[in-house]
Order: sequence, then structure tokens, then C-alpha cells
Amino acid sequence: MFKRFAACICLFIFTSPLFGDEVYLVNGDRITGKVTSLADGKMTLESDLAGKLTIDLKSVSTFKTNEPIEVQLQDGTTFKKPISKSENGRFAIGNDETLKTQDFNVMSIAAINKEKPKWHGEIAGALISTHGNTKNLSENFTASMIKRGENDRTMLNFEYYYAKQRDDETDEMEKTQDQWKARGKYDYFFSKKCYGFIDTRYERDAIAELQRRVLIGAGAGYQWVETPAFNFSTDAGIAARFESYYNDTDSSSQMTAQLGYHFDKKLCKTVTFFHDLTYYPAFEKFSDYFLSTTAELRAMVTETIFTNFKVAFDYDATPAEGQGNTDVKYILGVGYKF
Repeated sequence: MFKRFAACICLFIFTSPLFGDEVYLVNGDRITGKVTSLADGKMTLESDLAGKLTIDLKSVSTFKTNEPIEVQLQDGTTFKKPISKSENGRFAIGNDETLKTQDFNVMSIAAINKEKPKWHGEIAGALISTHGNTKNLSENFTASMIKRGENDRTMLNFEYYYAKQRDDETDEMEKTQDQWKARGKYDYFFSKKCYGFIDTRYERDAIAELQRRVLIGAGAGYQWVETPAFNFSTDAGIAARFESYYNDTDSSSQMTAQLGYHFDKKLCKTVTFFHDLTYYPAFEKFSDYFLSTTAELRAMVTETIFTNFKVAFDYDATPAEGQGNTDVKYILGVGYKF
């Protein structure tokens, strides 16, 4: 009885690779494991012996799987079936009356087990409190989220800045900064590069006497580059701009052009540079404009924790009465990426 049991165990151990998925390469090699995904022309295979392997789809002659996998072809056809090997350069599936053919070119595969769009983002902030000869408190908080789908992209952003300092004459704490901003933007891609967008911004700045600034815009953009290490896009459109103030400055509403860009570049494995700018010149008078831009240098400390230095610059050609045109912030903080 024991001998039979041991023989069964040995048979299972030595034949178990036969029950795994198999990828046949153009050079004649065969790799056994589990096909987990395919994206950007790279197939991922989990192997018990070699671990996670990435194989260029051009090197794959054919393959087979024991369990159903979700396959999306270049023409948009999608099915979830076990895959059977076929002649060189092709693969086959089980009987399916909804498909015109059961044999496909390997290079026609766009994705396998495509990852569903998820929200990604980061939060960052800084708090400085000084007590003694000088007493002040400053704090800032920023959060941003993005979800990139196959044909669309949604972005959300929030910023809050607050500071107060003791007046030497009155010994009272007075606010020197009280501002917050929020923005949402939705891009729909008509092609891999071209997209249309709608966006909105809301801003309040008590120190600058700005009760509210609302910008609602729409237009088109072009994604020049989109990779994990480098992204660059430009936008152009129109926007409606509304402003009201705490003091006696008259409220205003006007139509403006909207021009902008976003740029981020990974300088090395742990350091990334970000820069964006949006410009709103009024149609009636181009010298009446609002401009907002930021530049950030971010260094990853761990996979999720980072430090950053950020410069935020806003310019309003027609601010509230008695207020300056320019607002510049220099921020050194710590953040969490998720």
C-alpha cells in the first residue's frame, strides 16, 4: 500500500509540469508555468522554477493554457476561453459559435487578463510650528488622484494652505495665508494620442480677498508621450471664468481661452520632475489673464513614501483692489503614494 502511495506521489511530482500552461518559443524552446497577463507586447508567465518571466510576444510561436484566460485582440474581439496550441505563429480556442474562426495569429493579441482601471494617487503635506521669540504656524496639504482607462482618463486634485503668525505689537495670532484649490478633469481619447476634455477649477483665498474663482473649460488635447518614465501632453480650449471678492471689488464673469500642458520625467530610479501650466487670457482683452503653474521635484524614499520640493506660482492680472498680482509658494514636504 505504501509503495503504491509513494509511486503516486512521485508520478504527480514528475508529471505536474505537464498540467501547466505551456509557451512555445520561435527558437524551439518550451516554457511551462502559468500565463498571467499580456500588455504592451510582453507576455508574463509565472514559473515554479524560474519565477516571474516576461516574454516578448514576437518570440512566441504558440501557447496553451489549462484554464480560461481573457484574451483581447487588436480588432476589439474579446473572449475568455482555454487556449490550445496551433501551428507556428498561431493559437486556437475551443468551440465557440460566436466567433467566426477558432484560429488566430499570436501577434493579433492586444492583451491577456487586462488589468481593470484603478485609482492611483498621492497625498503630501507639511506642518511647521515655531514657538519662542517668533511664534507661527504653517500647514499645507495636497492630494491628487488619477484613473487611466483604455479610452479615458480622470484626474482630481486638491490643495490647502494655511499659516498664521504672532503680531509683535498686539501679541495676537494673525492669518497670513488661507487658501484652498480644487480641480477635476476628464479626458476622452478619440485615438491613442488625441483627446477631448472638460475640466473645472474652484479656488478661494481669504488673504487675497478672493471669495471664489470658478473656471469651467472644455477643449482638445494631444498626448505626445505616455510612458511610465515620461509623459507630455498639451491642451487648448475655451473656459468660462467667474470671480467674486470679499471687499468692494466688482465681481466679474468672462469667456477666456484655455492653454496648458503637463510634463513629468523620471530623472533616475527614485527622482521625478513634474511641471504643468495653464493660461486663461480673456477674449475681450488678452492682457487680462490668469495663469497657474507648478514645478515639483520628488524623491522616493521607499516604494510608497517620498519627499518633495514644490514651487507653485499664480498670476492674476486683475486681482482684488489693494492686492498684488503674484502669489508664490515654496513647499518642502513628505508624501505617500498609493
